[in-house]
Amino acid sequence: MSQIRASSSLIRRLKQRFVNPAVLIQTTSFTTAEGHRPIIVHKRSLDILHDPWFNKVILTISLFLQFTSFSALAQFFSDQGTAFSMTERDRLDLRGLLPPNVMSREQQIARFMADLKRLEVHARDGPSDPNALAKWRILNRLHDRNETMYYKVLIANIEEYAPVVYTPTVGLVCQNYSGLFRRPRGMYFSAEDRGEMMSMVYNWPADQVDMIVVTDGSRILGLGDLGVQGIGIAIGKLDLYVAAAGINPQRVLPVMIDVGTNNEKLLKDPLYLGLQEHRLDGDDYVAVIDEFMEAVFTRWPHVIVQAIFIFEDFQSKWAFKLLQRYRNTYRMFNDDVQGTAGVAIAGLLGAVRAQGRPMIDFPKQKIVVAGAGSAGIGVLNAARKTMARMLGNTETAFDSARSQFWVVDAKGLITDERENIDPDALPFAKRVKEVGRQGLGEGASLVEVVRQVKPDVLLGLSAVGGLFSKEVLEAMRGSTSTRPAIFAMSNPTKNAECTPEEAFSIVGDNIIFASGSPFKDVDMGMYEGNCIGYFATSFIFDSYFNCLLMLVELWFRQLI
Repeated sequence: MSQIRASSSLIRRLKQRFVNPAVLIQTTSFTTAEGHRPIIVHKRSLDILHDPWFNKVILTISLFLQFTSFSALAQFFSDQGTAFSMTERDRLDLRGLLPPNVMSREQQIARFMADLKRLEVHARDGPSDPNALAKWRILNRLHDRNETMYYKVLIANIEEYAPVVYTPTVGLVCQNYSGLFRRPRGMYFSAEDRGEMMSMVYNWPADQVDMIVVTDGSRILGLGDLGVQGIGIAIGKLDLYVAAAGINPQRVLPVMIDVGTNNEKLLKDPLYLGLQEHRLDGDDYVAVIDEFMEAVFTRWPHVIVQAIFIFEDFQSKWAFKLLQRYRNTYRMFNDDVQGTAGVAIAGLLGAVRAQGRPMIDFPKQKIVVAGAGSAGIGVLNAARKTMARMLGNTETAFDSARSQFWVVDAKGLITDERENIDPDALPFAKRVKEVGRQGLGEGASLVEVVRQVKPDVLLGLSAVGGLFSKEVLEAMRGSTSTRPAIFAMSNPTKNAECTPEEAFSIVGDNIIFASGSPFKDVDMGMYEGNCIGYFATSFIFDSYFNCLLMLVELWFRQLI
């Protein structure tokens, strides 16, 4: 009887929402602007009541509610999943809540079978991390069934499950996301949604959103262009923010902006969930991001002080441009540029203390940086500013701080002789005359630079696994520091520049080591073991998030 009463109540609510024209218009209209002329946009007009497909849906819902529970109704809709056509998505306010590629039933079955076969192969052959992926699947299913219990489990076992929910396992999840996809989480905006985003944001049910993590999937960790599958990184990062910072999980939103992919494998994959076209670039790309930003801040105008946009894993060429474009208009930051820099500075300052030196000696540290992408340049900018402030925050101080860095990319040491140098890397290009006295020149290899400079810190942000080879690590033995620091910050684990075992065994047990992915502590035999530090930008949010909101508000008012 209680089930029948619940069904009757739901029927009345559905009739009120879908059949009452006054309610229909009231709940779905909003004001936007077309040039200088304000207009009212109605997502549904009265003619939808005469649409045979729409009436069929209402009739089906009514019949379902008479004989089944609400869970059965939810199951009816979830059975469709990515098979909803674009017309159906528009009618049911699902546009943006599902990946953009419409899948047929046959494709859905093929995707499931491919995933099942992959599991069988993993179970038989035993890959390097089957247990981690299996744990992720179990946790993800728990998240689908009971979100409260999911976060309780994550908070109580954060040390064990953080590497499962986020890096390194999330990299494997993103690579296989089209096969792992079971139900939508977050929102999807695509290049085909241009002109529709202002209405799409109203499809999200939450009236208040405090934090959004958005990615375009162009540079996921060190794995490259994963397209729409990159949304896994946004989902995983928000899960850690909820667990570590106590953010309300009902007020966070992972977002994927699908502007295509240049990954040829995905372009040819019939089971890929995203747009199968090459990436937008130039003004077309910026136009999509502009429309998205405007739409989201229009949707939640009353929580604008609390809303934070985290740009996650964007290509280097766009990371700085988008940060500069929006930072004075919207409350946002780029996690690769600023988040990585935050934890790196904490590690660099901690290394000075661990070396037994006063903090004021930080500007004297010689730092070799492997990698000149968005993360590498972000760390360099932050470290340079920190050094300059310690030296008086003058132009002379900034120039003096610049001389403490040697930046090596895929072409070798960056100097002012480099042709077509990246403008963001230009401030850190060494003067040829300066490095000439050290026996170095343009394009010098990493091992040559380490051997000649004898750095206090070797910082890896290259996403090239094993870059810190035996020769490079042996060269670090010549460091002028009594406790040289080696930071292999690239992730996931396979992209780490070296392992802690390699660093300790080759350089010595006196080093300071930290990584961007978790490793087990190293057993050095006669010693009890050396604890391995783990860099992760999510760690800054357990205390950082609460003060960040206040600082962003003050900054936005130009008080600091």
